[in-house]
Amino acid sequence: MKKCLISSSMAVALLFTGAGHSSATTVTTAAQTNLSSLQGMDLENALLAVQSKRAGLLEDQLKNQLEQVQVRNAEISKLNERLATCKNEEERALIKQQMDTLANSQQMDTLRLQSLSNKRNEAFDTMTNFIKKMQDNRSSILTNMR
Repeated sequence: MKKCLISSSMAVALLFTGAGHSSATTVTTAAQTNLSSLQGMDLENALLAVQSKRAGLLEDQLKNQLEQVQVRNAEISKLNERLATCKNEEERALIKQQMDTLANSQQMDTLRLQSLSNKRNEAFDTMTNFIKKMQDNRSSILTNMR
């Protein structure tokens, strides 16, 4: 009962501390599939599994966001090439407007990218600190047994 309660709360924590709104369904699905596997684990391994899963999800989101930024960069580059060859002033104004729109979207994507990068780094730091604490606790127990 206690492990079920702990694993349920960890799954909920994974949902709320996940990487943002874009992967809410991914996090929900991952939490549902991992809930049953967490029930058989001890607390340390369950926490480590949750943190590892969170870090992996954040890494995937970061890759997807980076791909979106690269696609937008390519679109801006194509528009820039069209602008250089365009002679019609009306068409030039339209292309500039499209470029401005893409540049604004690019800035928002860059902010999301920075946020995801910070969250991913935080998740890895948390996981590393947790592993270090587990090792320190085990070392302390072994020292006390001597």
